Amino acid sequence: MPKHKTRKAIMARFKITGTGKAMRRTPGRRHLLRYKSRRALGASSHDKAAHSSVVAYLRLCCPKAF
Repeated sequence: MPKHKTRKAIMARFKITGTGKAMRRTPGRRHLLRYKSRRALGASSHDKAAHSSVVAYLRLCCPKAF
């Protein structure tokens, strides 16, 4: 039976915490920051927890991460 390889592109977009949660980046922090409100920029500076359906897909694509 062949080994199940980790998908590196997916692992670059998500971070697995020590407790097993998958964290994602908040979009909207790349450019045009001067036109966004300070409140929106402050809220987008923190990582968010990924949705449960995404976590299920992550478990399939990256079995060694969990």
